Amino acid sequence: MIEIIDKNLSKLERATLGGGCFWCLEAVYQQIQGVKTVVSGYAGGAVPNPSYEAVCDGNTGHAEIVDIEFDPQVISYRDLLEIFFVIHDPTTLNYQGNDHGTQYRSAIFTHGDEQLKIAHEVVRELEASKIYRDPVVTQIEAAPIIYPAEDYHQNYFQQYPNQGYCAFVVAPKLEKFRAKFKSLIAQQYQ
Repeated sequence: MIEIIDKNLSKLERATLGGGCFWCLEAVYQQIQGVKTVVSGYAGGAVPNPSYEAVCDGNTGHAEIVDIEFDPQVISYRDLLEIFFVIHDPTTLNYQGNDHGTQYRSAIFTHGDEQLKIAHEVVRELEASKIYRDPVVTQIEAAPIIYPAEDYHQNYFQQYPNQGYCAFVVAPKLEKFRAKFKSLIAQQYQ
């Protein structure tokens, strides 16, 4: 597992998740207590340093992801996954809503054996609960090289909340998160 030490000597961990457009995931995870950074990017493909255009063409094999740095003493990896499974549809292969292509697949890229174990446990629990009519198709695998997306994709919802996609796709997912996980919202977003 990759561990990062912050200035306060807390051990931070990483979570890397793909669940459709990275703007949606980024907007949610930025508002969670214990999350230190959220970087939109690409993972799981075969082309080094892919561009947004190349990923959208569907020829690189990358998923749009968010790479999250978090304090496990404040928010658990399991909690991050539970949020993940509420804010996207893990039963659709290679699309979310109107976004279609392998870049929009549901994916968990794990950082170590413990995250791998927890990811499989959460998926088994979801399937046993029968919350979804269809099977969960979320890809679970060890984190590959993660490439940050271009600067204009970072903090996208914060910069452009009234842009059409943000207003009609990102905002409803953010509201769904805020309604279900009120206790996990960071103070500055309450």
